[in-house]
Amino acid sequence: MAIKWSAVKVSEAMDRVERQIALAEGFIADAKAKAAEARNIANLPQYLDQRLVHLISQIERIDNVKDTIKAVRNAIPDGAIEAEQESLKYGSQQSIL
Repeated sequence: MAIKWSAVKVSEAMDRVERQIALAEGFIADAKAKAAEARNIANLPQYLDQRLVHLISQIERIDNVKDTIKAVRNAIPDGAIEAEQESLKYGSQQSIL
């Protein structure tokens, strides 16, 4: 059974998302380092330290984004991209079914 959505377009969209995430990773690592530095401020109250720990854990959630991108890719049926690329070689035709 053929899928009615474009597996190629979904894959290409995930490529673009991955590129954007890759561009952001350096900035995200810097933000995490700066938040970790803030934890070393002298006489920092515990309630602020706890919030900084929470901030760092939220920054680390970028790995969840990467895992979700992989999940999207894994949800594309096996062979769907290749089949669509093969059919695109011959141009688009209206089905008579």
